[in-house]
Amino acid sequence: MRGLAGHLACQVLCVAPAVMGPEPREPAVPLLGHCSRVGWVGGALGARASVRVRQDGEETAADGYAVLTARVISALEELPALLGAADAGRPVRIPLWGPWSLCLDDLLIARMVEIAVHDDDLAVSVGVSVPGFPERAVDTVFVLLTRLAWRRHGTAAVLRALTRAERAPASIAAF
Repeated sequence: MRGLAGHLACQVLCVAPAVMGPEPREPAVPLLGHCSRVGWVGGALGARASVRVRQDGEETAADGYAVLTARVISALEELPALLGAADAGRPVRIPLWGPWSLCLDDLLIARMVEIAVHDDDLAVSVGVSVPGFPERAVDTVFVLLTRLAWRRHGTAAVLRALTRAERAPASIAAF
């Protein structure tokens, strides 16, 4: 669970360095293009990209819960001013991705998806209810996840899963 908590924290902790860092020279790709490029999508748990994600989470949380919590709270306190002054279309990059960047808005949407997914993972792991999210955030997360599921499984599968249980496929998982 420590690694999962660390990975979840990384979704907040990575934003300020990405925004405050130099503008990347790598090409910016659309959000769906980013999702099709990252190594962990569709990868096995033992795949290099998946192992690296888990290791980074473990390292981020290595100093314990109290330190990790303090780091996230501090980052959350600084983000409104930082993001308020930033250009939403500015390219940003997280080095773990690969040789591409995203616009800031797309980076934030990707972080929202990660937070929603891993909040659920962590809640299930510790036996608590999944925290609620603002409707606007849920809308944003569901739009991306639905588009990814549609791209992966096709129109009929997603439509049936959402409307016709008797004809629904076993899964329309986005990843």
